[in-house]
Amino acid sequence: MMLNLSKEELLLQAWNYYDIIIVAVFSIGITLFVSKSLGRVVITEKGGIPGRLGLPFLGETFSFLSATNSTRGCYDFVRLRRQWYGKWFKTRLFGKIHVFVPTTVGAKAIFANDFVQFNKGYVKSMADAVGEKSLLCVPHDSHKRIRRLLADPFSMNSLSMFVKKFDKMLCERLDNLAARKGFVVLDFSMKLTFDAMCNMLISITELSLLRDIERDCTSVSNAMLSFPFMIPGTRYYRGIKQARKRLMKTFGEMIMRRRSGRESHEDFLQSMLQRDSYPPNEKLSDIEIMDNLLTLIIAGQTTTAAAMMWSVKFLDDNREAQDRLREEQLSISRNKPEGALLTLEDLNSMSYGSKVVKETLRMSNVLLWFPRIALKDCIIEGIEIKKGWHANIDATCIHYDPDLFKDPMHFNPSRFDEMQKPYSYLPFGSGPRTCLGMNMAKVTMLIFLHRLTSAYTWKVDDPDTCLEKKAHIPRLRSGCPITLEPLKSGN
Repeated sequence: MMLNLSKEELLLQAWNYYDIIIVAVFSIGITLFVSKSLGRVVITEKGGIPGRLGLPFLGETFSFLSATNSTRGCYDFVRLRRQWYGKWFKTRLFGKIHVFVPTTVGAKAIFANDFVQFNKGYVKSMADAVGEKSLLCVPHDSHKRIRRLLADPFSMNSLSMFVKKFDKMLCERLDNLAARKGFVVLDFSMKLTFDAMCNMLISITELSLLRDIERDCTSVSNAMLSFPFMIPGTRYYRGIKQARKRLMKTFGEMIMRRRSGRESHEDFLQSMLQRDSYPPNEKLSDIEIMDNLLTLIIAGQTTTAAAMMWSVKFLDDNREAQDRLREEQLSISRNKPEGALLTLEDLNSMSYGSKVVKETLRMSNVLLWFPRIALKDCIIEGIEIKKGWHANIDATCIHYDPDLFKDPMHFNPSRFDEMQKPYSYLPFGSGPRTCLGMNMAKVTMLIFLHRLTSAYTWKVDDPDTCLEKKAHIPRLRSGCPITLEPLKSGN
């Protein structure tokens, strides 16, 4: 096949795999150098944890990136090593030793000791993407202050207003799609959640500016699981050096216009700037505001949009659950005036809908694991973890543990009729670093499921279960294309 490709097509193929080619060349070079210098490298495993650390610095990074670049997704790297070594294993990625923690006991030991024995840990490319002042990266003293100051958009009062705005936006867009009938759920949900987050945080509604910001946010997001080489043309360079730089400039100009009085809005950014005269511990610096704007936009868009896509896929595969959900949502619709928007009270009455959301998040694992760095040597379940090692709480392994969830690969919202074992359900993490946008993600999904099931039936047009390449969260390569059919009157 390659022999039949034109020169232009060969160049395009090379460009698409530029990052992998760079890493491969680097990997081969290091391997040859070490082999010639030291002969056969033998690494003595320490700490009683099986696994392979590989070469210094590089470790198994290339294997990890190869999995990320496959249609099986980056978690395939973890899945294979668990088959080889057992539930507990260690590896070396991007120069750091990582231990994958697969149990509720381990999860409790780490989450309960956040900031005491453990701190947040990300690979360099992720930390560079969101910025050193992001809530995801700052140390304990800054984290507590920033989290408190970021909390207002996620308060019950703010959520109540968000519900109506988001519902109105969703209804308008579904109405526009109804005539076309078919659309790709991931594309739809990515734009919907992005526009909703930008509206809430920075009051941006102008279409061309929204799309410019979205393109740059996508480039930054794409850089999160790339090899951290600042080489022109790589995903890392395009995301960090170019797209992130443009976003910081855009956010900085917004702040300047608002401070000069040329613009004023009722939104998150304005609430932060109103604190300019406050004491230092009661306000955010400009770089803290900008890093966390970027963090909230990317986190609020990518994870929620992916979960919305998976909910459609799972409900299409499980018609009984879909019918039961539709029955509940139609009951809510019949008790509201025609054309009325949803309220927070309506969402609180969606008992089965909430279980559908829970089960979607359990099965989709949009956050595959939660990384922490050990601040001191410690022992968990007899396993020794050294200071400086990354301990990754493997939410995916826990969510698929048959001892915790009967028939875990089956989509069954009713399993949440019963109380779950502590630390067995971790889509938003736990402890002092529990996801700040947890409630917003839930209400966004509930509104989407209500409007979809109470007005339409649907059919997924592409049964392919392959995952999107190079994505840091699992998403269907197809994006889940569906055909909508309006419900017949009387349903």
